[in-house]
Amino acid sequence: LEESGAVDRAIERLRENGHLFVEDGATWFRASALGDEKDRVVIRENGRTTYFASDIAYILNKLERGFDRAIYVLGADHHGYVARLRAAAEGLGEDPDKLQILLVQFAVLFRFGEKVQMSTRSGQFITLRELREEVSTDAARFFYVMRSHDQHLDFDLDLAKSRSNENPVYYIQYAHARISSVFRNLEQTDARYNQAIGIAALDLLTEDHELQLMRTISRFPETIDSAARSYSPHLLAHYLHALATDLHAYYNAHQFLVTEENLRNARLNLVLATQIVLKKGLGLLGVAAPEEM
Repeated sequence: LEESGAVDRAIERLRENGHLFVEDGATWFRASALGDEKDRVVIRENGRTTYFASDIAYILNKLERGFDRAIYVLGADHHGYVARLRAAAEGLGEDPDKLQILLVQFAVLFRFGEKVQMSTRSGQFITLRELREEVSTDAARFFYVMRSHDQHLDFDLDLAKSRSNENPVYYIQYAHARISSVFRNLEQTDARYNQAIGIAALDLLTEDHELQLMRTISRFPETIDSAARSYSPHLLAHYLHALATDLHAYYNAHQFLVTEENLRNARLNLVLATQIVLKKGLGLLGVAAPEEM
């Protein structure tokens, strides 16, 4: 009943704004006058409302709840819906620019280097649930956001399941786990981690790997801002891969648990800061940050 009431309210708003007409027993929205390619039925001859009428009601519902923009993510094959939704917003008396409509290109699955053939007509397809079960939820999520929404995605199932540096999900998660291993190893020594000492000794971090890591860490806030403003989570995915690359290079080139107390704590502060950023970034993408791998 609540849904029906919302649809009725949206249709009434269109009627009040002078955008409806009746023809052949059906009620039509004069969408062609607002930029759509043709007019659209909102109430059929039998009195039942159409799916598009529900779409119109959903626009009204979103904007009435106080949101200053409504983000739609549609498949590229639904590009014709863009003008239709914008016309609906304008017909409701709302600013059509409040609707941000992103068209997502198709993903193609590959297994053993061969394209996985799928056809809805013949009933051959892989569901998202099946994909998650095969490669893990973490890999499925990360691989999908590695590409901009307007780029095609070639999803390599074998790569997504591999435990190698070529797998970007594994590579980033392994960087996080490596830092945890450093602190576990610290517990096996007589040394202790003192964050205050490390902060006071940050000027000791002068190695090229350390300076590069600090520069990359400093880019985290602006990366988040850019990704959010441009609806581009792939910017964060690429950033995390770059940060993991810097961490692995630093880990391979230097010892963290050195005897000298000031340097040891400064380096531990740096890798801990790296781990915090890795965890927060992965969390924003809905990907786990394991302590061990």
